[in-house]
Amino acid sequence: MKIRLFLVTILLMVSVFLKAQQDPQFSQFMFTQLSINPGFAGSDDKINVFALTRQQWVGFMDKGTPQISVFNADAAFTLFKLPLGAGISIKNDIIGFNNDTEINISLAYKVNIGSGVLGIGIKGGIVNTDISGEWKYPDADGQDDPAIPKNQKGMAMVDLGFGLFYKTNDLYLGIASTHLNEAEFDLQQGKPALQRHYYVNAGYNMALSNPLLEFKPSVLVQSDGTYSQLSINALLEYNKKIWGGVSWRTDNAIIGVLGIELFNWVKIGYSYDFVTSDIMGYNSGSHEIMMGFSFDVKKEKTPEKYKSIRFL
Repeated sequence: MKIRLFLVTILLMVSVFLKAQQDPQFSQFMFTQLSINPGFAGSDDKINVFALTRQQWVGFMDKGTPQISVFNADAAFTLFKLPLGAGISIKNDIIGFNNDTEINISLAYKVNIGSGVLGIGIKGGIVNTDISGEWKYPDADGQDDPAIPKNQKGMAMVDLGFGLFYKTNDLYLGIASTHLNEAEFDLQQGKPALQRHYYVNAGYNMALSNPLLEFKPSVLVQSDGTYSQLSINALLEYNKKIWGGVSWRTDNAIIGVLGIELFNWVKIGYSYDFVTSDIMGYNSGSHEIMMGFSFDVKKEKTPEKYKSIRFL
């Protein structure tokens, strides 16, 4: 039944027309879910801390190629007997003359449904966008673009998001929306807005005949309502310690992924994007490095001692 539900979810996702959109993309998206879906907070019943950095389109130009970093931390806790999850996500996206930083706090309420738990989450925070007019294209010939401020300008805005995240031992499904309020900022001409984005993702852990191997397919659709993009990931995990696989991002890249878990709590991952779009001949691909820590917060109860009345 779980496999059938997972396959139906994939078919619904693939039916969307697929193109790229505004928010930054990650190849190891299975480790950055908190940044898009506040319902994910506390879903592992652990303290999770993940950091990821991405260098995109290396060699495309001397400077100005996209550089993206994200830091996520979340944990489960109980407050007034309510099962909750909370997290913080910090993201920095640098491309060309643009430098955007997002800081969001997520809070999720967890509900037991069937064999799994549904996280109902909201998030709120600040997005700061900063534009430096000193950056120029290599062939700009010293000409100023009237749409770019001549002096460095910045503006901070309130940002809101919502998400649902359902997880069992083998399956997860998520749906979320970021930039709900579509905050506007006026740095030069007009008032550009943070476009509302929509995310749907799913993953499944499939046991194989070899008990040391596990197949972990996952999918992610992200859309701004006009353009959408599909990522399909297939990982093979050995002994829950080492994983590797390939991903495909529509009209964009074929990706190789490798990772290892050390000391039962430290995770390190790397991915390389082989670009398949029209700019494939002008760059040497994209690199992404991930490091994460997971701590189990559940403590075993200390056995209580009793005195036998026979020895009183």
